[in-house]
Amino acid sequence: MNIRTDLRPEDRTPLEKLLRDTGFFNPQELEVALELVDDRLAHGEKSHYRFLVLEDGDEVVGYGCWGPIPGTVASADFYWLAVHPERQGKGLGRALLDAAETWIAREGRTRVYLETSTRPQYVPTRAFYLRCGYGIAAELPDFYAPGDGKAIFLKILPRVH
Repeated sequence: MNIRTDLRPEDRTPLEKLLRDTGFFNPQELEVALELVDDRLAHGEKSHYRFLVLEDGDEVVGYGCWGPIPGTVASADFYWLAVHPERQGKGLGRALLDAAETWIAREGRTRVYLETSTRPQYVPTRAFYLRCGYGIAAELPDFYAPGDGKAIFLKILPRVH
């Protein structure tokens, strides 16, 4: 397994397939996730979005996406995390999240925010973030739709010197 931080044009199709294969993301969420991929591919280092791509040989099996929050000194948003369903439960999501947190801390960011739905489908996702040391900073009822709130998580990273 290898985690790389360069997003390549040939990653777009496998990332789209990966997102679809998880069965978690609705069409609007897929569209947003791919917009972030396209932004990074179009703008390279000037893009706001940073990517980690998890490979097993030449197969893309997971990815994460984060970015510094504009207008803040030390905050970052962790936007996306996905691991192929056949590879879940093996510590790969945690490896991606750990790699992202290391990168975030190296850039001088100490506050990592992430959000997810409060739908029952996302109970395992929320439990995963809690196991990874995130705490619930806020919940916004009915944010996405009636009965579908937003849970905002926060993890404070140690300052890297």
